[in-house]
Amino acid sequence: MKKSASKQLSLATTAMDGASTGFAGATNRSAPVLGQPPRMFLGLGRGLLLLGMVLVAAGYSLVYLHQHPGAVAIGFWLSVLLFWAMTWIGINAVAEFETLHKNLQRLIDVLVPLCFGMWILYLWEVITVGFGVPKVLLPAPSDIALRLVSSLDILRKDFYQTFAKAVLSGYIMGCGAGFLTAILADRFDFLRRGLLPLGNLVSALPIIGVAPIMVMWFGFDWQSKAAVVVIMTFFPMLINTVTGLNAVATMERDLMYSYGASYNQTLLKLRLPTALPFLFDALKINSTLAMIGAIVAEFFGTPIVGMGFRISTEVGRMNIDMVWAEIVVAALAGSAFYGITALLERYFTFWHPAQRH
Repeated sequence: MKKSASKQLSLATTAMDGASTGFAGATNRSAPVLGQPPRMFLGLGRGLLLLGMVLVAAGYSLVYLHQHPGAVAIGFWLSVLLFWAMTWIGINAVAEFETLHKNLQRLIDVLVPLCFGMWILYLWEVITVGFGVPKVLLPAPSDIALRLVSSLDILRKDFYQTFAKAVLSGYIMGCGAGFLTAILADRFDFLRRGLLPLGNLVSALPIIGVAPIMVMWFGFDWQSKAAVVVIMTFFPMLINTVTGLNAVATMERDLMYSYGASYNQTLLKLRLPTALPFLFDALKINSTLAMIGAIVAEFFGTPIVGMGFRISTEVGRMNIDMVWAEIVVAALAGSAFYGITALLERYFTFWHPAQRH
């Protein structure tokens, strides 16, 4: 009885020690979680307050600047330096904020580059207007915005000619042809050995040398620009697809072989899913290459419409604000194109480790 009682007492003591240890560990682990968020939210609040103050003050300074262009005193530039310091502290405080709430974290992730971009535009406006920089050299963002609003119809037609016709058609044809050729090159080894070395050669071809030839072959309309885009997007897709198809681990390939899977079954159920990250890398690269190729190709012959045509024409007329307006439209279109491709990548390759964050 004594041995049994002492044994039970020992077990109870051990259990109590374990429980107290576990409680203490849980308390220690939860203390940062319970104590840290108020400090983090306080830092976020300070950062947002600073950014709000800078936004209001910067607005007043711009009003004053446009009332006294090219004749601002030293005190104005000292205030700009103060705004810069406040913006730096505010953006840093917002950027350091981290939360488990996904929507709030996404908002913070968008807010930081947005504030940084607005600060760059503010500096651009202050420098060009404050120092009286000629518009021929560098127009102010306000001048570019006015040109964007006043020339919406022209910009819309240029965008449709360049992006909707040349870029999209050439992008689809180039990426599609590169993907199908990669499948054939994977199936037939002589194609892989013959085509892949040509990829480096074609990638080194200058656009300004290829574009005039395409114009001679396909005419002055959008078809010649689409042909340039096809050339620029074909080989990145070909090389990335072949690389992705060969990225399958030997163990996985042997497993499919042990199940008696055919080439087509292995391709569809194992190799193509594994190659998806490589495919989307090529699609993202080509989304920017296509835009650049089409605009540059329009410098060498095009109808009286198109983004490249407008840029080359307005440079000759010294309408630099219109040139910058076209650049803004091209940048927005290219960024949106890239962003849509990245969203599709996150949707189709959610299983990839790179998407788990």
